[in-house]
Amino acid sequence: MVADDDAVFKALADASRRKLLDRLHKKNGQTLGQLCEQHDMSRQAVTKHLGLLEAANLVVTVKRGREKLHYLNPVPINEIYTRWIGKFEQGRLQALHNLKQALQENNDE
Repeated sequence: MVADDDAVFKALADASRRKLLDRLHKKNGQTLGQLCEQHDMSRQAVTKHLGLLEAANLVVTVKRGREKLHYLNPVPINEIYTRWIGKFEQGRLQALHNLKQALQENNDE
């Protein structure tokens, strides 16, 4: 299980991969071409990032004819949440999050 956690943390460490996961969260079942749209990187770079996300089991693929559809798999993220975040008091974490948001909003003004 630790090796799986390491792969998930490694996959989530990169902003481009998190952006791909966000796009799949917004619209699941996208092709490589769709995921490459509005991305500031080459098709090969997106393919490499998707490979790391698949290796961490954060993305699963399904072939449909000649297309390969990519789907978000939230299970590994939930396992990380349960192990590393859920065991801490949610109330305190939410209070800290709210404080951070308020401070950031004050700095933006």
